[in-house]
Amino acid sequence: MFWKKEKKQTLQKGQQNLSLGLLKEILANLEDAEIVERQKPEGQCFTFIYIRTLIDQERMNEALFEPLLHCTNESIQDCISTSKAEEIFTLGDAEKQLLAGSVIIFDSLKKQWWSVLLTNNLGRSIETSDTETILYGAKDSFSEQLDTNITLIRRRLPVTELKSEKLKVGSLSETTVVLMYMEGVTNPEFVEIAKEKINKIDFDLFFDSSQIAAFMEDHQNSIFPQFQQTDRPDVCAYSLGIGKLIILVDNTPFVLIGPVTFFHLFQSPEDYINRWPVASFLRLIRYISFILSITLIPLYVALTTHHYQMLPLQILFVLVESRSKLPFTPFWEALLMLIILEIIKEASLRMPTKSSQTLGVIGGIVIGQAAVEAGFASKVLIVLVGVSAIASFLVPNYLMTKANTMIQFVFLLLSSFLGVFGIALGMIIILAHLNSLTSLRQPYFAPVAPLYWKDWIDLFIRGPLTKMKTRPDHLHPFQKWRYSKRR
Repeated sequence: MFWKKEKKQTLQKGQQNLSLGLLKEILANLEDAEIVERQKPEGQCFTFIYIRTLIDQERMNEALFEPLLHCTNESIQDCISTSKAEEIFTLGDAEKQLLAGSVIIFDSLKKQWWSVLLTNNLGRSIETSDTETILYGAKDSFSEQLDTNITLIRRRLPVTELKSEKLKVGSLSETTVVLMYMEGVTNPEFVEIAKEKINKIDFDLFFDSSQIAAFMEDHQNSIFPQFQQTDRPDVCAYSLGIGKLIILVDNTPFVLIGPVTFFHLFQSPEDYINRWPVASFLRLIRYISFILSITLIPLYVALTTHHYQMLPLQILFVLVESRSKLPFTPFWEALLMLIILEIIKEASLRMPTKSSQTLGVIGGIVIGQAAVEAGFASKVLIVLVGVSAIASFLVPNYLMTKANTMIQFVFLLLSSFLGVFGIALGMIIILAHLNSLTSLRQPYFAPVAPLYWKDWIDLFIRGPLTKMKTRPDHLHPFQKWRYSKRR
């Protein structure tokens, strides 16, 4: 009952007529709020109300003060030529405009209220991507400024079919979300699903696109990401061109791409720059590395614990010699080394850039050597842990790399109890789980399940660009062909 009453009072407050006294009450205890009065020689008085930390004050002098005080015309719209003036009527509109970086102007002669947007565009310059680095190709990346990010995409797709729709999420943060898609290419069903999910979001604070994704994912308890996050404009432009949609979030450089499949997370921008045989080889290496990263250590535990008779005699002698003085079983030995490896990884991420590389290399070598000499781990395991760690970094998507770690620990537990059969059981569970996932209600394991044979030209291999004449069938694009026929 109290909640409903408070909500009704808030609604009435937003509908109140605008007055100078009410605005002063709202701006009480706001140190950066300013109320400035200026009078023209003719006697006309203007009151300027703004929050100085949110506006460009230099631009305000040039765009508002000088034109209004020296203009002979009484109309504010006629005096201001460099900025757009919008008339406002309610207290709620004035509050929203102030917090959006606008200057509120009160014309005492005509008793009118106007709003002029003069946002202070603070932000870093366009830099190279640190999360998806490539040798060849575009070097620019997104920043925290939403308009700049949209500009980077529109420069790559200068067509009117590229549509953008602005939405708001977060009752406190009032975060701006922009949904972009190619009209006539992207399936409208994807757009409607995305808009429906965004409009259903009911939360107070949003500061990153991953938080938006958490509310939009079809399966929130899965370890696999159902949206691709990227800070590269070229990746977004390519995704839009093949029939996907993207979601840009204000104040974050990472953009959401959907719908995605499990296999999209293994693709890199360099795949479409290298020669197709080279790109195909590198993509296959990524898939192999993913399998190695989740099975190599569990396979070591399974063979040394349950299936040592499967090893060749020479390799068995090496393992026996390596493990002869160890106090731990293979499971505890591997678990200890993997936990230490994760500690080193997290410490490297949290340390300053110049120190993190040294910490990762020196820490791994020193701790690994010390563990072998102290008799806590075998030399064979240290080698396998290093190979497994390097293999996990070949996956281009960082969120998928973290999923690798979780899968590896589960497989390690299964292998310690069931051996190789435990690893096989884990693989079956993972495949069944992947087949049950969806992204924007589209199959996550496509084009394998359901099967789309034509899409395999850009699945495990990257076929020649000249042969990729159609957009992926599993995205159900409205415009199937990727080229226009000339008569």
